[in-house]
Amino acid sequence: AQLPALVASVALLALSGIAVFFHLEHWERIFNGFGNPTSGITQELIVIVAFAAIAIVYFAMLRRAKTEGTVPKWCAVLAIVISVMLAIVCAHSYMMAARPAWNSLLEIASLLGTACLAGPLTLAIIMAIVGDDVSPLRRTAIIGAIIGAVCIIAYALYLQASEGLFVEINYYFDPTSPTAGMTDVASAISSSMIVLWLGAVAVGAIAPMILAVVCARKNTAAIWKVAGGIAVACALIGAICLRIAFYLLGMSVYLLY
Repeated sequence: AQLPALVASVALLALSGIAVFFHLEHWERIFNGFGNPTSGITQELIVIVAFAAIAIVYFAMLRRAKTEGTVPKWCAVLAIVISVMLAIVCAHSYMMAARPAWNSLLEIASLLGTACLAGPLTLAIIMAIVGDDVSPLRRTAIIGAIIGAVCIIAYALYLQASEGLFVEINYYFDPTSPTAGMTDVASAISSSMIVLWLGAVAVGAIAPMILAVVCARKNTAAIWKVAGGIAVACALIGAICLRIAFYLLGMSVYLLY
């Protein structure tokens, strides 16, 4: 399953790279940041290039392997390290004092937790599809799911607490509605809490963790494909919901500045 897993990793990296351009309001300005090594976008680019280079080395080692298509342990460890670094650097780009809801190491932990949650399950599905024995991955899938759930819930609690950091808005910005507040903080907080606890925690953390335990206990190819697939889908939905709450609680309330 190593080769299809590598192909899936590279495909997901390419897909996420395309998503960056839809994430930025002025994607063409991304090149302005590359000249500054302290820029988050520059650091992300460096790690992505390193990831791609290690993926090429991994592929070369996989093709040269003489026994059952395996790679050397050092190469596997290197792949894990660069994957962890990629998640950390991408998450660190959002840490800034101007956004209290983002400025926490738990934000980085939430992304790493999602990777620990969805990664082993995705690999298990690939192994089940190609006919490999998934048994060696059972414990890893459960541990990863637990770590992921704990990290996501911890950051959800932090986001819940960050709602108290908003203050009354005494400035207005719409000349046609001079008495309207700049941002409806109460509505944003209410919406974000629903998305956070129902979507990110219940669907994105707890449900995949339960399904991972079910898959590991049953340990049949069919269960890994079906229940594992549902678990990965839930993790993806949860990641999106967590990001929605993340942006709602990190909104700019002083638009005049």
